[in-house]
Amino acid sequence: MRVGDVEADFILSGKTGKGILLVIVCRKLRTVFIEQIIKINIKAVHLAFKKIKKRFPEIKTITTDNDILLAKHKKLEKILEVKIYFCDPYSSWQKGSIENANKHIRKYIPKGSDISKYSKHHIKKVEEKINNRIMECLNFFTPYEALENYRKRKKSA
Repeated sequence: MRVGDVEADFILSGKTGKGILLVIVCRKLRTVFIEQIIKINIKAVHLAFKKIKKRFPEIKTITTDNDILLAKHKKLEKILEVKIYFCDPYSSWQKGSIENANKHIRKYIPKGSDISKYSKHHIKKVEEKINNRIMECLNFFTPYEALENYRKRKKSA
């Protein structure tokens, strides 16, 4: 596992709501990136991935579920210049980091919520809270600190 190997997933609105969240987590640094998508289509999903790639250019591989919104994953691979892998059906344990991140996001955006009702500011604050948790697996650094330290090491190397 290396920096840039990420897991991706969607958090859906409740039955009467609109919108989804694209969530990406770096398996090594545990850094979480969230993009809100209100008008759900493949183009919007590709744009959300591009926004996250701009904030986290280290992305090398993406592991995700086989979702209809990723039907054009070959095109997305070219856009992002990454390789996309899919989990086996009903095998969420193959992407445990994202399942854990989603569990923490659900503390602030409960299951059944209407994603479209949350402001961009609220989504950003949720991302910040999750990335500012001290984690034993990161030697008691936060995911933000781990990312910052990684980037400093890369720059000076």
